[in-house]
Amino acid sequence: MSAASVKGWCPGALRPMQSGDGLVVRVRPFGGRLEANQIAGLAELAERHGNGLIDVTRRANLQIRGVSEQSHRPLIDGLARLQLLDPDTDIEARRNILVTPFWTVGDETQAMAAELEEALADSALDLPTKFGFAIDDGKSRVLAGDSADVRIERDRGGRLLVRADGARFGHSVARGEAVSTALALASWFVTSGGTKGRGRMAAHIAAGATPPQALRGETEPAPVMPASRPGHYPQGALVGVAFGQMLHTTLHQFSSSGHALRMTPWRMVLSEGQRAMPVAAGLITEPHDPALRVVACSGAPRCREAHADTRALAAALAPRIGIDTKLHVSGCAKGCARSGASAVTLVATSAGFDLVRNGSTRDQPVLRGLSCADIVSDPSILVGGH
Repeated sequence: MSAASVKGWCPGALRPMQSGDGLVVRVRPFGGRLEANQIAGLAELAERHGNGLIDVTRRANLQIRGVSEQSHRPLIDGLARLQLLDPDTDIEARRNILVTPFWTVGDETQAMAAELEEALADSALDLPTKFGFAIDDGKSRVLAGDSADVRIERDRGGRLLVRADGARFGHSVARGEAVSTALALASWFVTSGGTKGRGRMAAHIAAGATPPQALRGETEPAPVMPASRPGHYPQGALVGVAFGQMLHTTLHQFSSSGHALRMTPWRMVLSEGQRAMPVAAGLITEPHDPALRVVACSGAPRCREAHADTRALAAALAPRIGIDTKLHVSGCAKGCARSGASAVTLVATSAGFDLVRNGSTRDQPVLRGLSCADIVSDPSILVGGH
């Protein structure tokens, strides 16, 4: 099975993306959860058929890196045995769902996720590849700042609602109506011209599009929970993955505990039921670790689009920036690791790093052509120290 090199879409398992270190194969865990045997199997597959590096993405997926054209087929066969494969590329592309990691056994979250996955598999919706859904049905919303176009949430009284991203209010629904209403909202997005332009719901709403009365809500969603940090939660131990990448040996260590993993879009994983904080290379266990303030893409040489080794620079700068400063180091102007604004954004170019303050990779830089040595020797330049 050959890889595609088309830009502007998200890789999958069946349709990988070519990068500087080989094919990137994205694995989308069903329900946002991996059983212990699946974790062990993924670690083995990454070691045998990739280069041993595994990304944890902001879409709550895992990516096996360094896969060759020859090793892709046996990798796919292995994913199928682990029950981590979709029937075809169309279903795989539609199954773009974020699930709150803070669900409890017996609540409605996992059942709704499975129902939505099945409904999307049976659907003929032609959605943009980045179009996604969020099931954020706790008493407080934890996914409000993460990328999704249709959101299943709760109101302040604990009742379910379905809300278009970008809309202030959601449409109240009974439990049996949540998934069908979410798909109806996605269908309206397509038929009303939402796939034009950026192909995202919030942009469509901001441009003046209004859902039909049957999907339009007047219910305000539950409050937003403060950003989650590594630590112990009732559901288990939440740990960060430095710069969103781990070794296959780290994944093996997770599997050896016998606990399932719940994925998050925060470059963290929740070890289900784990009372002790997992310890392994590249894991962040302290709630105020400096690495949490920095976002970096794969960078060179792992990504062939990147102009610099972003992670080496990010690691050097993390302990030297202010505790309230969010830094994004991007290997190119695409901004794959973060699409939104940061207090400081460094964008690698062929002439050095461009510096953007309070913006994203798409905004106008205040300085151009900075070298790594310039930045590391005087980090105050990042926040206007000179």
